[in-house]
Amino acid sequence: MNAKRGLLELLFLTVVVAGAMQLALAEESVSGRRVDGKAIDQGIAYVLMLVALFVTYILH
Repeated sequence: MNAKRGLLELLFLTVVVAGAMQLALAEESVSGRRVDGKAIDQGIAYVLMLVALFVTYILH
């Protein structure tokens, strides 16, 4: 059980770091353009779904 939790934590950390890198790269390339509100909403929805999945797995 402990090995499963460690693997899940590593996977979660990998997803968070990859997301942060994508945000950093996107910010550099969009510096002069207007940001689309729909894309921001969709990104927030994906993050909330991942958090819900992570919390559900830990509590189960």
